[in-house]
Amino acid sequence: MAQKTILVADDDASIRSLLKQLLADEGFAVHEASTGIEVVDKVKESSPDLVIMDVRMPELDGIEALARLKSTNPKTAVLIMTAFGSSNAAIRAMELGAFDYITKPFELDKISHSVKRVLDYQDLTAEVEVLRDEISSLVQTERIVGNSPAMQEVYKTIGKVAKADATVLITGESGTGKELVAEALHFNSNRRSGPMVKVSCAALPETLLEAELFGHEKGSFTGAMTQRRGRFEMADKGTIFLDEIGEMTVPTQTKLLRVLQERKIERIGSSLPIKVDIRIIVATNKDLQKQVEQSKFRDDLYYRLNVINIHMPPLRDRKEDIPSLVEHFLAKHRYSATAQPAAISEEAIRRLMEYNWPGNVRELENVIERAVVLSRGQIITSRELPFGDHDAVEGEEGEGEGDAKGDSSFFKKSVAQFEKDLIMKALRDANGNRSKAAEMLGIYRRLLYAKIKEYGLEGYPPKGR
Repeated sequence: MAQKTILVADDDASIRSLLKQLLADEGFAVHEASTGIEVVDKVKESSPDLVIMDVRMPELDGIEALARLKSTNPKTAVLIMTAFGSSNAAIRAMELGAFDYITKPFELDKISHSVKRVLDYQDLTAEVEVLRDEISSLVQTERIVGNSPAMQEVYKTIGKVAKADATVLITGESGTGKELVAEALHFNSNRRSGPMVKVSCAALPETLLEAELFGHEKGSFTGAMTQRRGRFEMADKGTIFLDEIGEMTVPTQTKLLRVLQERKIERIGSSLPIKVDIRIIVATNKDLQKQVEQSKFRDDLYYRLNVINIHMPPLRDRKEDIPSLVEHFLAKHRYSATAQPAAISEEAIRRLMEYNWPGNVRELENVIERAVVLSRGQIITSRELPFGDHDAVEGEEGEGEGDAKGDSSFFKKSVAQFEKDLIMKALRDANGNRSKAAEMLGIYRRLLYAKIKEYGLEGYPPKGR
């Protein structure tokens, strides 16, 4: 383990000498400074593990030196020494980010104890950072599945841009996994310890979306009973993910453009600007360039958003990833908490490879989840798949016309039941919010409303469930 370095700063040479001898005997490399300016310069030069600094020093007092250190080297640990009874200095030091303070006159064993506590905390923090990096890598490798050339390009781009603060535009059809890419960008970024706030621009009408994003003051509109922070404020020091940005209306686009340019927002009902330190990631399944040409999307906003583009390929263009995706979903959707992953027949895999997957990876996951239930967690055959084995039954067994018609009827019923199951699951997951359910299913709301009526699901899910 590398030797820890400590900078001792005091204008009293005798105190510096005493602390240097104490800390050197305990195995630390010790450097000295006699002024606040000298402290700032030496921290820039050598980045010590710990600074022990007196409040009263010439040229630049300890409080001002601490403020400068925290603005340029925020991770530098600082112990402040202050005279007994100087509570104001101690409080100010803690406000500025000092790890702790020591009152003079001090006992040497207390100095040793404080130093050990600071360095133990640093070691623990470093371990947590390493663990967080491992977990974030696990998030990416376990949740985004596929080794096709198209996916390798996605992984390379994520690796290159994750630690930058540049705005990212993720494009691709519904169900391709755009949200997973946004999560991988956040959890592999320098902002991973901050919040990741997700907003679906398609799930909320314009008035509610604006209030959701920017917040509002009490009484700013009917129903605004209290002040509320918006999602941009909640994402401060982290990442905000705006899904289906193509659904955002032009007036709200104008406000978003200002956030991108100035990193400031104004709550509804207020003219007071609020600074936000955020990274913005957006996603869409629409052709924004075409929307710009049709005057449905601001061209200046489009160019601001399209700094870095990551395109998620449709599943039909990376069918070689289907077997690994199936394995992943079989492990995820076990028949019970204690059950082993279900197995799948080669014929069923062949059927999955032949299908064109208009709903992409999301549709594949739903198909596998349903098949696990129908097979009771045992071997999944083509009979458990919603596109069935009609061709196999008719062609291989050579049954008569009546049997073919019967199998066709079975096929249609299976598809209808599967469709109904998907809609019910989406409505449950969305707590009855039909707009959100439609977004989860990747279909238009009007189609969802028609299907709800067709399957008699008007009151689903029941309240309280």
